[in-house]
Amino acid sequence: MASSTVEPNKGTADTSAEAVDARRAHRKLLAAGLIGSSIEWYDFFLYGTAAALVFPHVFFPDSSALMGTLLSFSTFWSGFLARPLGGVVAGHFGDRYGRKPMVVVSVAAMGAATLLIGCLPGASTIGVLAPILLVALRFVQGLACGGQWGGIALLLTESADPKKRGFAGTFGQMGVPFGVILGNVSFLIATAVMSNESFLSWGWRIPFFCSALLFPVVLYIQTRVEDTPEFRQLKQATAGAAPKVVAAPLSDAVRNHWRTILLGSGLLGATNCLFYISIAGVLSYATAELGMNRSSLLMMSLLSSLVTAPVILWAGAMSDRIGRKPMIFVGAGALVLWAFPYFWLVNTASFALFFIAVTVGGIFQSMTYGPLASYLGELFDPRIRYSGASLAYQLAAITISGGTPLIMTAIIAQTEATTFVSVYVALMSLLTVGCAWGLRETNPASVRADPHAVPGLRTSS
Repeated sequence: MASSTVEPNKGTADTSAEAVDARRAHRKLLAAGLIGSSIEWYDFFLYGTAAALVFPHVFFPDSSALMGTLLSFSTFWSGFLARPLGGVVAGHFGDRYGRKPMVVVSVAAMGAATLLIGCLPGASTIGVLAPILLVALRFVQGLACGGQWGGIALLLTESADPKKRGFAGTFGQMGVPFGVILGNVSFLIATAVMSNESFLSWGWRIPFFCSALLFPVVLYIQTRVEDTPEFRQLKQATAGAAPKVVAAPLSDAVRNHWRTILLGSGLLGATNCLFYISIAGVLSYATAELGMNRSSLLMMSLLSSLVTAPVILWAGAMSDRIGRKPMIFVGAGALVLWAFPYFWLVNTASFALFFIAVTVGGIFQSMTYGPLASYLGELFDPRIRYSGASLAYQLAAITISGGTPLIMTAIIAQTEATTFVSVYVALMSLLTVGCAWGLRETNPASVRADPHAVPGLRTSS
């Protein structure tokens, strides 16, 4: 009798201890995802700030102000051209060999490329070789960024409670505003402690050297983080059953899910367009055309990111409660209406109104961006999820993100107005609304009401 009363208690204690350990491990994973994603995006966005404020002077010193800016933003775009390739390669191997290995490789590559950019001599030292090397390292940044997003998003969401995947995915998504904050803080500190001449000569390199902070994150993920339960299940095929891990996941994704990939890419039209205008295009425009102070603009961008980061968290959590698509509809629809007031406020050259413009726009785009880590993953079967989600996300990088600052600068130079830039933002936002309309809801009311249902599993065609 004694043993029969003790054993259930012991089993209960063991189960409780395992649950506590699992929750603790998942919290550590969320923290690692947030920190790694933040530093990774810091590295990637740091280049955009430098492209707007520094690189025209360092790598294109003999060009006119306009041409130097256009050339600098062209090198900025090269990273986005590489991102789909990085997503393709990482997706293929991530679906075959695991999410974690590709995250480790991608994060390490980003840290190394950013560190080397900080070491590059300028055009005055090595001539035309300087911008060539700059483009090459920016391309490596793009490859790394293309691989890391899908890996971190899947590590977080596939390891989470199915009813909290929207919330879990935001810990990778919040790396975007935190990356902007870290980049702006590093530039603000550098410009505050030295003269403009010293900053353009060598001080701009210091923020790039800080990318070395990524390597402890790489070590932690490699040694302390397990791959996701869903991928481990794929690897554990039963005897006599067909292999669950497909030999050519990318080919399968493109051949059988091309429509979902294209529509998924369009989901990013609104958020990517306005985001890259706010962190790169409008900084260059406001300093060069409106005569606004560079450090004050960076501070406004930093404060705006502090506001929008919790909106991403809230939007992802809300998508667990009301569905993925409603949040995207509301955010993208609001950006259609905000496209023109955004530039009306910026063009006043008032720092307060500039802050309102980018912050309100950032809130709306964060409502769209928050649910995307879970939504894009849920649109695809686990066997091809890394390939499908990465390709959808990174196609938007090459078609919208990287070219937006260049397109904005060219439009303003041609028309001497921002009206058609607002039209462009509105059209990209309408694209997102249309693509969301064409995709299925992966977390409908029937799934949210069923405690055992898993979001994303297709119950009907």
